[in-house]
Amino acid sequence: MLGIDRGDGRFSRRGGVHVGHRTRSQIGSLDWAMERFGFVGLPNAGKSSLFNALAGGGAHAAPYAFATTDPNVGVAKVPDHRLDALSEMSQSKQTIHAAVQFTDIGGLVEGASQGEGLGNAFLSHIREVDAIVFVLRAFGDDDVPGPQDPLEHLRVVEIELALADLASAEKARDKTQRMLKGDASLKRTVDLLDKVVDTLSEGTPLYRAGLDDARNDLKEFFFLTNKPVMAVLNIGEDQIGDEAAIAAPVREELAGAEVVPLSVQLEAEAAVMAQEDRQEMLEALGLGDGAVPAFLTSAYHMLGLRTYLTTGEKESRAWTFRAGSTAPEAAGVIHTDFQRGFIRAETIQWDELVATGSWAAARDVGKVRSEGKDYIVRDGDVMEFRFNV
Repeated sequence: MLGIDRGDGRFSRRGGVHVGHRTRSQIGSLDWAMERFGFVGLPNAGKSSLFNALAGGGAHAAPYAFATTDPNVGVAKVPDHRLDALSEMSQSKQTIHAAVQFTDIGGLVEGASQGEGLGNAFLSHIREVDAIVFVLRAFGDDDVPGPQDPLEHLRVVEIELALADLASAEKARDKTQRMLKGDASLKRTVDLLDKVVDTLSEGTPLYRAGLDDARNDLKEFFFLTNKPVMAVLNIGEDQIGDEAAIAAPVREELAGAEVVPLSVQLEAEAAVMAQEDRQEMLEALGLGDGAVPAFLTSAYHMLGLRTYLTTGEKESRAWTFRAGSTAPEAAGVIHTDFQRGFIRAETIQWDELVATGSWAAARDVGKVRSEGKDYIVRDGDVMEFRFNV
């Protein structure tokens, strides 16, 4: 069967006398495992309000500890002006963005690793996510209990996560040491776990430990502080305009991690407004489109996720793939047949396509490239796949 993915949710099948179109729902698909981000922070840091800013409401936010006892789970689309431009160009009936899943986990307190607060239930929820978003309070409000220094928030959450990891690391090291008697190849793992235990004993999370080359080797142990991290700095309305100065010490402390200053409460209020009212409010405050789109894009890229695009009259769609993926691997995100029977990919960067006005016009002027199995897909590629199964 020769197939051509037409980039608009259809593909044609040619074999014998049969030619037809089928949608993804008719032919089946390889569902992308949506990445999960967990919001971690002290009580009243703004986690539930951040959830509401992303989901447009739904999480209970209150100025007291443990207002959230069970995790709230939501999904947010990743803003993408490239996709919007392609959809307008193609006059697509549907525009389907990439998406991420986010979880609002109950507030963490000092002693959580020993069972304080929500204790082990809290920590188990963190273990289930792919990346951690620290929500650090920087706003002042005497009516809201808790520290107002974001570095104090960071200190507590890092120590508690490190102590939880320490207990896991000691168990893992002891178990591996026993296995070492029958398998000398485990010596390297034991030595690595010794370093991990020493680091965590000092209250230092693994992402600060200078173990970058070894962090992949530690994935099998599911340490909390081996996950990618970023931070949302929750500022007050009166701090808008001073974001850089407020974020500077946090950026210095979390060197290499993304830190996004965000007036969470304002963004949550805007999220439940009509589009016109929301835009008017954000512009009046000098926030443009708001900081939520920047946060979502940063979170998406933090995990090495990238986007290629398809476009047509029926739909324009963003497809999520891992940075470094080959063309067949990227094709497999749409359907396993596309990867299994991959022949070639026709591709063009999104801005070149928009500039020419249509796929046919781009092909006529030689802008559309034909790429083989070794092609490394670039973020922002617009693609059509040809396959034979």
